[in-house]
Formats: sequence, structure tokens, C-alpha cells
Amino acid sequence: MNPNSAASDALSYDVTEADFRQTVLERSLEVPVLLDCWAPWCAPCRNLKPMLEKLVQEYGGRFELAKINTDEAPQISAALQIRSIPLVVLFIGGRPVDQFMGAIPESQIRAFLDKHLGEQADPIAALREDAKLADPQTAEAMLREGLMHVPGDMALSGDLAERLIARDALDEAEKLLNSVEMEQQDDRHAALLKRIGIARNKPAGSAAELEARIAADRKDFDARFALAAIRVYEGDYRAAFDQLLEVVMRDKAEWREKARLQLVEWFDVCPDAETVSYGRRYLGMYLN
Repeated sequence: MNPNSAASDALSYDVTEADFRQTVLERSLEVPVLLDCWAPWCAPCRNLKPMLEKLVQEYGGRFELAKINTDEAPQISAALQIRSIPLVVLFIGGRPVDQFMGAIPESQIRAFLDKHLGEQADPIAALREDAKLADPQTAEAMLREGLMHVPGDMALSGDLAERLIARDALDEAEKLLNSVEMEQQDDRHAALLKRIGIARNKPAGSAAELEARIAADRKDFDARFALAAIRVYEGDYRAAFDQLLEVVMRDKAEWREKARLQLVEWFDVCPDAETVSYGRRYLGMYLN
């Protein structure tokens, strides 16, 4: 929080270019920050300011109000591409997510706030959603920055670990997961470590050769298991499940039970809930 704030409470404070990163960007990783861009000569700004200060109190900590004098912040004004004031920008998860311009009625400001605070009050959740929409390199950078502010957070660590595993940065992914405190480790943590183990043990054999063997003999269960292992290594869990489900359907003895046990183990590792649901559904059908 800005130690030089002239505001009378912790929910509303003044911002300068010097502390913008700390008081707006970094703070919005923990709680949404509404940035009021104003200037002393702007009459609509003077009308808008008391409404915003009233609303930040009424919302009781669901967001904070930061106020910046654009005349004294040319770099921030340029970065936000300010063409007219008052401009009000909402920051969540370290990024601007929406804005409005002008001294609009209080009812419209409430609608603006409720649109975002109702569903995105959790800044970590907002950051994770934004990362899903970003390109891989940007997403990793966003998740790393988030972890700088909440070290060891399992949700962010898990998302970053998945991206590291996808590009074979296995040692880094394992180190990241091992840095998560024991009390935060969950089923996803264990599943990600298992995925790293699978990724480090590339199955032997050629997928094409195994497919040819299966085409020649649908009951070549050794080939189906080997091909399933290759598909899991590649991250294609649906194809792996299909191979073992064929074993369950075609065999009534030892191979069926072996396939069932392997499927159950892989269900815990697969990152896609829909694919797991598919596998469980058909396994149940074939066992009955």
C-alpha cells in the first residue's frame, strides 16, 4: 500500500508513477484495483471522485480505489493510451480487464463493478484464466510472476508445471512441485509427479510397428499395452485408454485385470477430466 497516501483509509489511496507497479499491478494480484485517472482541471473528474470513494466503502474490501493525477504521470498515461479523462480502469491479476470513460451515473458504475467482482473476485483464479488464453511463453511469464507474489501456491504451481512438462522441462517442473509446502500438496500434485515419471521413461518400440501387429492380431495384448504406453508418453491419453479398453473388452482373465489396473492408475494422471470420464464410463460398461 502507498505509505504516502492522503486517503483516510486503506481502501482508497493516491498513486504516482514511482509506486504504480506496487500499488496497482502487484496489489491487483491480491485484490481488484480500480484506477481513477484524473486531473485537477477536469470538472467531470471532480464529480466522479466522490462516487467512487463512496462505492469503495460500500463494497467493503471487494476492490480498492487507486487515484492517479495524469498530469503528473505521463508514462502511465501513455501506457494506458489515455485520450480523455476521467478514465477508470479495473485491474485484476496484474492486468487491466475493463474500463469506462466519463462521469457515468452511479448505477452504471455499480453494474460495471458487479460484472467483474461477482465472478472474478479471486485474483489467482483471474490470473489462471488469463494465462489459459495467452500464448505459451506469455502464459508461463504470467504464472511465474504470480508465484513471485504467492510462492508455493498449488494452483499456480500446477498450471506452470503442466506447461513445463509439455515442453519437456522435466527437472524444472519437478523442482517447482517439490517447492510446494506439504500442506498444500494435493491429488493434482501427486498426479503431476507421476506424469513426470512417465515422461522420463520413454517406452521402447515403434508405434507404427505396434499398430501393424495389432492390425494383424486384434488380441496381441502385448502390442496394445506397449502402444498405450507410447500414447501416454506422447500425452494422448484418449488413444492410450482406447487400447486398454480393447483389452478389457476382448479378454476375460489376467489381461483384463492388468488393463483395468493400468487404466485406474492412468486415470489419476490424466490432466483432462473429460477424457478420464470417457475412460471410466467405458471401463464400467465393459466390466459389466
